[in-house]
Amino acid sequence: MQPTRTERSRDLILDAAEAIFRDREFASTSVEEVARRAGLTRKTVYNLFSSKEQIVAELRARAEARYYPPIRARIADDAPALEILRDTLVGHGRWCAANQNVAVLALTGPANKPSTTANSGDVAFITLVKDIMVLGQQQGVIRKDEDAGNMALFLLGAHAQTIRHMLATDSFQDAKLKYVLRLLIEGMGGRSIPTKAAAVRRARTSSKSKRRS
Repeated sequence: MQPTRTERSRDLILDAAEAIFRDREFASTSVEEVARRAGLTRKTVYNLFSSKEQIVAELRARAEARYYPPIRARIADDAPALEILRDTLVGHGRWCAANQNVAVLALTGPANKPSTTANSGDVAFITLVKDIMVLGQQQGVIRKDEDAGNMALFLLGAHAQTIRHMLATDSFQDAKLKYVLRLLIEGMGGRSIPTKAAAVRRARTSSKSKRRS
């Protein structure tokens, strides 16, 4: 089925914006520049996108449409959860490194001000990682005594901070993301971390045993 004229125009705009944002920051790019790069008028761009922010959101959505279905298929196939998690986070990091200006905007919000609300792209990524964590719980490689959604938020918070640091210092490496993931998973693995109450009970038991001996 042939794409409609509107669909072709949307793709031209997104392609143009993606190319521009690879070289220039969001704040220094105008809608007029995107329109010229796409070979369209400013009015056409605004007819299809209400703002530059919406263009960025659509760029993220387009990337998700490419990368998420294969990950979902691996979840459905009960593939090893830790391998899926590693590939998902490293893949996300590579996308951020290749699209740094869009990634910085997504991670920090406009004008480098942290966003106080999650947008649809954030929600989709959080949900994906949560579902991988649930799979890991079912496979016994992720601890089951904590909520998968909360652990996903914690993991992604550390992941985002790591990416922000690497982008700021121009030091992106797959190995760094894998290292951070390994450290975090060792703290969320199948064996639960002893609670304070359990530690107190063990100390009391040990004390009684020493007195008896």
